[in-house]
Amino acid sequence: MDLTNKKCVPCENGGEPFDAETIHTYLADTPGWHVIDGKKIVREFEFKDFVRAISFVNKVADIAETEGHHPDIHINYNKVKLELWTHAVGGLMENDFIVAAKINKMEA
Repeated sequence: MDLTNKKCVPCENGGEPFDAETIHTYLADTPGWHVIDGKKIVREFEFKDFVRAISFVNKVADIAETEGHHPDIHINYNKVKLELWTHAVGGLMENDFIVAAKINKMEA
C-alpha cells in the first residue's frame, strides 16, 4: 500500500484503534518507526545541528497541518523525536501511518 498517496480523515468521531496484527502490517510501510506502549509509533532523527533540526520540524509541521493530524514533537538540540497516535481513540489508526510515511518520504 502506498500511504503517501492517501489523505488523513477526521478522527474526532472515534473508532477502534488498530490491533497488533494491523499495526505490524502498517509498520512494514513505515520503516524506521517502532511501536511503544502498544499505542504509539515513534521515530528519532538526528541532524548536524540545531538549525537543521528546526528546519526538519518546520517541514513536519507543514505535513501535519496539511493532513490535520499532528505528532508530538520533542527537540533536544540536534535530535528530534516524533510520536504519532490518535488521541481520539487512544491508539493507532491509519492517519498515524499516513503522516509517518509522508515524513519518511520527505526525509528521502
